[in-house]
Amino acid sequence: MKKLFSTAVIAATALVGAEASATNYSLWIHGRNGGSTQRGNYADFSYWGPSSTAAGVNKKAVNWLGTQKISVENYRIRDALDCFCTGANWCYIAAHSAGDLQIGYALSLYGGSTRYKKNAIPNSSGVCGNTDGTTQVGWNIKWVDIASGAGGGSELANMGDWASSDPLTSDLVTSTARAMYNHNTTRSKWFYMFAGARGTAYSGTLPGQDDEAVAYHSTGGVSVTGGFCNPGDWFCDGTLNTGTAATSDGKAKWSYHTVELRDDGEAYDHYAAGNWAGIVGPVRADMASYAY
Repeated sequence: MKKLFSTAVIAATALVGAEASATNYSLWIHGRNGGSTQRGNYADFSYWGPSSTAAGVNKKAVNWLGTQKISVENYRIRDALDCFCTGANWCYIAAHSAGDLQIGYALSLYGGSTRYKKNAIPNSSGVCGNTDGTTQVGWNIKWVDIASGAGGGSELANMGDWASSDPLTSDLVTSTARAMYNHNTTRSKWFYMFAGARGTAYSGTLPGQDDEAVAYHSTGGVSVTGGFCNPGDWFCDGTLNTGTAATSDGKAKWSYHTVELRDDGEAYDHYAAGNWAGIVGPVRADMASYAY
């Protein structure tokens, strides 16, 4: 689906001379961190790994204060979307963990708003200037790749297993994360979910399969919480099916959410580890395959 859509966009662009100057960008929205990334600096990939690593066409790091509430820091995501995903320019989006909440929140609550077309030249605060003063509705986004999405929250926040009282932790409580915005409202942008299952440390807290931080109900984009697993696993509520299909016990995914990778081999944990590691690895490879 992604390749067919991207090919169609490229073909359409080639046919329209006015769009010859269009540029595509790859935006990377990180998850929870201690605030080590430089906000407004789209070249700071320290959360992810070496900036020299291929991670999509014209890649940009969308940095925010990763201990703060989603609503407080979401303007930074909107600044980046305005900068690089308006006018003639289009974006591929990748997000990790709580970055799922950030892009979901932006699209649901602001994706239908009027945006000024920007020139993709950010100042030191990460804000770009207007092009010609004209506007558009929402942003030009091809699709969204999600590595271990926390859009449905984490039971670690519910139970206080994170030794932290930062504001973001309260947002990651499952009931809070799921009520924060309408997850079905993606402005028809597809969310491709990459769900890791190499979880051991918190197996008693996280239901079903997990990657040590977030369970399949969230990383798989399921519309309700539950203990969902890989095929053949015992003591689960149901199997997390790939694609858009509901779980085996009939729990639907959110609209425009599809499971691109279910970690049947339990090979991927949650953590990028500053080296494009864990479940971020397959997402990076997918983003890199669209280097145009």
